Formats: sequence, structure tokens, C-alpha cells
Amino acid sequence: MRKTMTIWIAMLLSAASIHAQGTTTADDVLATLRRANDYFMAKYADPTRATYVKKVRPSSLWTRAVYYEGLMALNDVDPQQRYLDYVDRWAEFHQWTPRDGVNTCDADNQCCAQTYLMRYMQVGGEEKLLPTRQNLDHQLLTPNLKLVPKNEWETAKANAVNLYGWWTWIDAIQMAMPVYAQMTTITGEKKYFEHAMKMYCWTRDTLAGGLFNEKEGLWWRDKDFVPPYKEPDGRQCYWSRGNGWVYAALVRVMESLTPIPSPKGEGGAKVQGTKVQGSNALRAFNGSSLLRKDFIKMSKALLQCQREDGLWNVSLVSSNYEGKELTGTSLFLYGLSWGIRNGLLPAKKYRAACDRAWQALQHDCVHADGFLGWVQGTGKEPKDGQPLSYTRVPDFEDFGTGCFLLGGSEYYKLLKQGVSK
Repeated sequence: MRKTMTIWIAMLLSAASIHAQGTTTADDVLATLRRANDYFMAKYADPTRATYVKKVRPSSLWTRAVYYEGLMALNDVDPQQRYLDYVDRWAEFHQWTPRDGVNTCDADNQCCAQTYLMRYMQVGGEEKLLPTRQNLDHQLLTPNLKLVPKNEWETAKANAVNLYGWWTWIDAIQMAMPVYAQMTTITGEKKYFEHAMKMYCWTRDTLAGGLFNEKEGLWWRDKDFVPPYKEPDGRQCYWSRGNGWVYAALVRVMESLTPIPSPKGEGGAKVQGTKVQGSNALRAFNGSSLLRKDFIKMSKALLQCQREDGLWNVSLVSSNYEGKELTGTSLFLYGLSWGIRNGLLPAKKYRAACDRAWQALQHDCVHADGFLGWVQGTGKEPKDGQPLSYTRVPDFEDFGTGCFLLGGSEYYKLLKQGVSK
């Protein structure tokens, strides 16, 4: 009798969940996004104020830059001058310049430029463009001498391969690659995207034997996690947010470099977006075809490791640190929703995963006041920032909010577009 009652209760809960998913509206999603963002903007009312987590860091650091990516996505679906004022006050304070100046080659420092260039494309202003362009031009000519012993630097400077060895961790792909794509779109100069593709391929195929496992469609975070490294249960360590970073970068780059012809077998509609200028369109097609293939491989893999509750674990295929986590889930929702909307992923196969992800984020992670729970703090692997919980405040709140706004805003667009399940 007790077993029968348990099954009956489980069926009722399942039915309630399905009903909830069926009644989620775009307005519901937008209300939740506003609540989360209002919480953040109220708590961090001064966007110029430096952060202090163990040490002082300027508010142009990558964690805050990711928040602004999310805020710009929210503004795209919910235009409000207060959002743009908040962005501009922050960017003007930092003089529209990458963290640590125009000679930095650190992808984390370049992340803020994504928002600078978005604002440039919206309203113009050479001051918004010039520092980032100077920065990328510098990196195009600068080898990563950390890859070689100091006594071999002179030889390394002449070795073109070292020009591309900057993204030694997969997070860097999201932090910097979209900046190169945006600069290509703005200037029409193919050198930026070509260089970014070479850096991407170095990380993908060369670093530690290649950080992308094409067979499984997932990425190792850096050289420390490639085989023979294993999780305690003997499985591969595919860190959720690290894969989320790459997945989001693929979206942001492809969106910048459209038009992209439809892939065969996983959709049908052409991707619409900003047209690449002049002769660079052909190069954009050639490079983006690889990114598109990687995006589809990742989508298939991510679908297979989604939790029953709709979230993803911090370690995607391992039992190590199983549990709810918001940032990776939000980035996966971002990519899946974008892929469906733009015809790269069939809704019949992927839409349910988006619905389940949003329901879990909304009901399991978002507090009444807009605080976001189950956010893994900064780090590079599943053990970092543990234990997670609904109420724990991560070391940095900004990037978690940014990820959530990215995912939710794209899901909002999916609902508004009315793509059938």
C-alpha cells in the first residue's frame, strides 16, 4: 500500500510539473529575469566600485564583464534606459579599455570588450572601439612566451605557432573569441576572425593533445584534466561551466558572423543575423562551419547528461559532486534555445530540454527577492566552491547573474517566436 501511494504521489508531481511547463509564458520568464537583475543592480548600485574578494579587483574583471553580457541580452528583450545607463557608466569609468590596458593578452581581461563593442555597434563613438582594436592588433603580433623556456624566447618569437597559444583554458574561448568576431563584423577585416580561429583550433586540437573530445562532444577544462586524469569514480572530468563557456562562445561568434548556411541533418532554417562586410563573408563561412559542427556535437552530448530535474551537474558525466548548479545550466539553456530558434537544432528533439531547464532554474534557484541559489563560485573544476546550496552566496555574484540573464533572455525569445515542440 505504501509503495502504491508513493507511486501515485510521484505521478501527481510529474503531472503538475508537465502542466507548469505547458503554461510558462514569455511574460513569466521576463518577470523572473527582471527580478534577478533588479536584485543585482540594487545590491551593486555603483557599477564603478571595485570588488573585494580576498583582494581588490576593478569592476572590469571577467566576472563583472559576464554580467554585462547578460544585461545586454536582457535589454535586447526588455529595453530600458536604466540598463544602458548602468552599462555606460561602467564602461566610461574604465575608458572602454580592456582590464590591464591595451597590451594585455589575457582573455579574462578582454571579456569586458564584448559589451564595449556591442555599445559601439548601437550608438557609435570611436572611443568605444579604438582601445579594443589596439589590444587585438597587439595580440595578433605577440607570441605566448610562457609556452617555452626563457632561453628559447628569441626562437619562439619567430615561431608563428606561439602566436596562437594564448587560450590555455577553455573559459578563455568565451572570454575573448566573441571580441574577435565582433571586430571582424565592425571592420570587415578578416585578420581578426582568422587569428581567433587559429587560437581556437590550437586549444581544440593541439594543447595537451587537444582539449575537445570529438568522440564524446565535450571539453576538458585545461591540460590538467585530459586523460589519464579521471574523476574518483573513474569517469572523465567534463566541468559543466567550462563546457558552458565554450557553448556560449560558439553561439556568440556564429551570431556575429552570419549569414551561415544551414547544416545538414540538424535543422533547416538559415541563421539570420549581422552580415559580415565585404570579402570577409567567405572566410566567415569557412571558419564558422567548424564552429557549427562543434556546436551540434556539444548539443547532442549535453542532451544526454541533463539531470531528470532539468539542471546539469557540475561534473557532466561523473558522480563526483552530483547536484544542482545554475551557471552551467543557464549557459546550456542559452545555447539550446538559440540553436532551436535559428534552425541548427530541431525543436522536436531539444525543446523539452529547454523547458525543463527553465522550470528547474525558476523553481529551484530563484529566490523571491531575485537572489540566485545553486551558483558554483569561481574555480575550474567540480570541487571548487563546494558545497553548493539554495542559500549560499558565491564568492562573486555577478557572473552567475550574467549567465542566468543570457539563458533566460534567449529562452524568452524562443517562447516569443512560438517554435512548436
